[in-house]
Amino acid sequence: MDDQQLLVAWRGGDEDAGEVLFERFYDALSRFFRSKAGEHAPDLIQRTFLVLLETQARMREGTSFQAYLFGVARNILLEHYRGKRRDGDRFDVAERSVEDLGPTPTTLLAQAQETRLLLQAMRKIPIESQMILELYFWENMTARDIGDVLEIPEGTARTRIRRAKQLLEAQLEQLAASPALLHSTVSDLESWARHLRDDLKQRK
Repeated sequence: MDDQQLLVAWRGGDEDAGEVLFERFYDALSRFFRSKAGEHAPDLIQRTFLVLLETQARMREGTSFQAYLFGVARNILLEHYRGKRRDGDRFDVAERSVEDLGPTPTTLLAQAQETRLLLQAMRKIPIESQMILELYFWENMTARDIGDVLEIPEGTARTRIRRAKQLLEAQLEQLAASPALLHSTVSDLESWARHLRDDLKQRK
């Protein structure tokens, strides 16, 4: 069965179908949450799957299961952030970064300077931009899929992807210890993003 069929079967009482979905998407959700919520990731993953099971909301026609899943995960993450703040209703992921929230939520002993630099820069851009780049680089999502996650038109998603890359490159420029390190990171950004994804996976 494909992902959507598995979800329907799980909601109908087939626990094996739920386990298959969990196994298929656990690593991706772990990356998504650990990079922005650290030690809270396991709980947020469980809550995401619980929402999938308990809600009867249907995916919009043309929306992939992956985009639907990460749309749920995004909402769970925002609830988590707002629950930790007194001014939760005013928390804006388009303005605030992970670094703004306090101490680093996850430690990463990256082997390469480029991945350490990239992690630092990702934590300094707005959370929404960080989320967009992770979905784009780590999960290979298209602009259309990212638009479905954020509930915005595809054209707007393309604009936000470009803007997120610009913000990231600006941070890389500020943080790089040398022009050589900056060039090495920016010139092969997609490859270093994959290395960072793999580093996070190894430390799950």
